[in-house]
Amino acid sequence: MRREAPPGDQEVLAGLVERVTFHNPENGFSVLRVRPRGHRELVTVVCHTASMAPGEWISATGEWVNDRTHGAQFKAGFVRAATPTSRDGILKYLGSGLIRGIGPGFAEKLVKAFGDAVFDVIEEAPERLRTVEGIGAVRAERIASAWSEQKAVREIMIFLHGHGVGTVRAARIFKVYGSKAIEVISENPYQLARDIRGVGFRTADEMAMRMGFEKEAMARVRAGVGFVLMEAMEAGHCGMPLDELIEGGKKLLEVSSDLVRNAVDYELASRSIVADKVGDTECVFLAWLYQAERAIAERVRGLISGKPPWPSIDVERAVPWFCRQTGLTLSDSQVEAIRGVLASKVVVITGGPGVGKTTIINAILKILTAKAVEIVLCAPTGRAAKRLAESTGMVARTIHRLLEVDRRTGGFKRNEENPISCDLLVVDETSMVDVLLMHALLRAVPNRAALVIVGDIDQLASVGPGQVLADMIASNTLPTVRLVEIFRQAAHSQIVVNAHRVNKGELPDLERPEGASDFYFVAAEEVESVVERIVNIVSDRIPERFGLDPIRDIQVLCPMNRGGVGTQSLNFELQKRLNSTSSRTVERFGWTFSIGDKVMQTENNYDKEVYNGDIGYIENIDPEVGELTTRFDNRLVAHNFGELDALVPAYAITVHKSQGSEYPAVVIPLTGQHYVMLQRNLPYTAITRGKQLVVLVGQRKAVAMAVKTVSGRRRWSKLKEWMGNN
Repeated sequence: MRREAPPGDQEVLAGLVERVTFHNPENGFSVLRVRPRGHRELVTVVCHTASMAPGEWISATGEWVNDRTHGAQFKAGFVRAATPTSRDGILKYLGSGLIRGIGPGFAEKLVKAFGDAVFDVIEEAPERLRTVEGIGAVRAERIASAWSEQKAVREIMIFLHGHGVGTVRAARIFKVYGSKAIEVISENPYQLARDIRGVGFRTADEMAMRMGFEKEAMARVRAGVGFVLMEAMEAGHCGMPLDELIEGGKKLLEVSSDLVRNAVDYELASRSIVADKVGDTECVFLAWLYQAERAIAERVRGLISGKPPWPSIDVERAVPWFCRQTGLTLSDSQVEAIRGVLASKVVVITGGPGVGKTTIINAILKILTAKAVEIVLCAPTGRAAKRLAESTGMVARTIHRLLEVDRRTGGFKRNEENPISCDLLVVDETSMVDVLLMHALLRAVPNRAALVIVGDIDQLASVGPGQVLADMIASNTLPTVRLVEIFRQAAHSQIVVNAHRVNKGELPDLERPEGASDFYFVAAEEVESVVERIVNIVSDRIPERFGLDPIRDIQVLCPMNRGGVGTQSLNFELQKRLNSTSSRTVERFGWTFSIGDKVMQTENNYDKEVYNGDIGYIENIDPEVGELTTRFDNRLVAHNFGELDALVPAYAITVHKSQGSEYPAVVIPLTGQHYVMLQRNLPYTAITRGKQLVVLVGQRKAVAMAVKTVSGRRRWSKLKEWMGNN
């Protein structure tokens, strides 16, 4: 029988985590099912923790509460993971995949061989592990090493837990600082915000407050200034107005404007930030972003000053030759576009779907290939590169692969001293390319090379900082080919027609088509009905009518992650409907991963050569090794279970994440719930992702709101001005 504690009394509850029912990686809120000592039944523990996995032994301090919906729960204010002592606990812990090299099978063998002394053996006499059948020198070393690292992490974690930091972040802190972690943090906890991925200013600030730092401490205020600028960068800015920075710092830190201004002066003196004007507005920039924008402008001006690296081409002869080779007929506007590109060393080609960008690019490539010009093609994502390769018949690589990531430094091997070998570089989907990536790319372009920049200026801007394509065009310093004519074959597609309607501020055709179509609108007013209809459309209606695979061919594109019709909610429902029967699963970071799941990488991993936004399919889960294997295109990539915070289900993704990709079918929810994101470039971008079929699901008024709303948000950047300074 459950022992109830009097209201307000603190109780310690220790037990084995059997299941992670819910985990929100944004705020750490978790619901755990725990088998505690002294309880016959599983207990629900509600807490905040960075991560938790089945098999961990926890000690939770808190109180019993009675939730009206879920009944009695243990609400923990503090949770500490500890090594289990019972045989069952040890088996569960060792078999959870927490220690690499040990799965359920070897856990059984180890406990049988060493009993409750197994942890002592692993730590103090790892050579004895080799007496267990199946454990050789390599596995024994792997187990001992993993245990040693885990122990060190746990020691640091005990310190960090006392300051509100959980499991995942503790591991990252240990990886960066090693044994000096506690020393570094004690001296300046704000250093964490600069050095550790996933530790922001707010986390560091909470730690500092607990450690006795004053609100007015200059280390705190300077860190706050950096945080406000980093938040601006996350929103796409390279800098921000000085007044907004001071006001933002004042609000965040709850200190005086004068103190924030002093901190800005200190940061300016340290050269971590730079002051400059955008127009007449005094702005402050993160130094490395400021320098990157200036370097882009200087490099483009340097490239454009020369002549194309090919002899003069007679377009009047070259175009008919191309038409004979391909059987295509080009319009006058296309011929003029080709003429302009062939005469320029740096040129921008922009336009929406169905306006002939691909035809023009193919004509240029075919003509120049016949002249023995060395051509290199690239795009910002794997899917965009694959599309470019398919449309041109030539090899195309991601920008990251083209630049060759240096795993040792985290930078690129290709640069001014080791440039790309090419006479012409074609960059597709340039609207996705942020300031930092464009800077790295241009550094690696040889001086002799020509540059063709291709992209749709009306799509969403890059996820990263800046608006490179828009600024280049707006500067009026580069030859720009603007394609607007929709060609006859494309005009038959309602996807193309409706995309252009949206781009012009006109409502797409939302009426039910009389015959077959590639564009549909399904009305649904309530959030619950939107979710229900999307799940039904993806799992049943589209596969039955169009013969498309619900997992591999259909992509749900959401305006945002959160909310009832966000990616998180829809991924849960779609995963449950489409892939709930797999026999092998692993629960980590609030998600259940199963063989067959569609997943997305959420951060760049240069070691594994898998990047933010890449989509793959889980092919194997090995609890013995503690590894999950995913196929990204034609490559198998292994993640250990501790790295699964970099993967999320991808049955539904955001429109931003879909840029550069095309899918046979896309399903797009649009509701009033998404009002913050309902701006014209969002549905336009989403619609243009569909190749064969687009289905809008939601409210007519939400579609109208999105179409009529032009983003009034400007991105604070200096590139346009740099480009215009001759």
